[in-house]
Amino acid sequence: MEAKKINIRFGVLVAIIGLVAISRLIPHMPNFSPVGAIGLFGAAHFTKKWQAFLIPIAAIWISDLFIINVIYQQYYPSFTWFYQGFYWQYGSYALITLTGLFIFRKVDTQKVLAGALISTTIFFIITNFGCFLSNPIYPKKFGGLMICYLAGVPFLSGTLLGNLFYSAVLFGSFALLQQRYPILKFIHSK
Repeated sequence: MEAKKINIRFGVLVAIIGLVAISRLIPHMPNFSPVGAIGLFGAAHFTKKWQAFLIPIAAIWISDLFIINVIYQQYYPSFTWFYQGFYWQYGSYALITLTGLFIFRKVDTQKVLAGALISTTIFFIITNFGCFLSNPIYPKKFGGLMICYLAGVPFLSGTLLGNLFYSAVLFGSFALLQQRYPILKFIHSK
């Protein structure tokens, strides 16, 4: 019975993450994305830590494959597995998930809100630093780094709003499902 419960819970978690990852295909404001929230949600709810990293990042990567090779195919001359500089984004997703492992010993509204704010900050700092290093328009000195961060500020609101919205959707919908279907609740074994 316990294995069946874990399999059902795991399947529901994967399905929720998959559905939210697909929402990236809906037209939206720049950087309004579920990726930070997906990492936090995985960290909070998967029982095995490797699943907290692998499942969310795999869902994001699969949606990236579609976005790059179907929606933006005119910008890529051949099938593209990874876009240029992907490691900065994916590194930030992994760090967001790692942070979520520390935040979510127990899930509550304040921790979800804190996680959304922290994930926004992590994504902003890491991805703009990567842009600074790889883009020749920014002088490779402290002033150039600050210019790069300033250039990223207009996208910060989209990232924050996306993290807040999708965190509410992910954590809220799963909490409602757990109330309706107690089999989805995780019971710590003794």
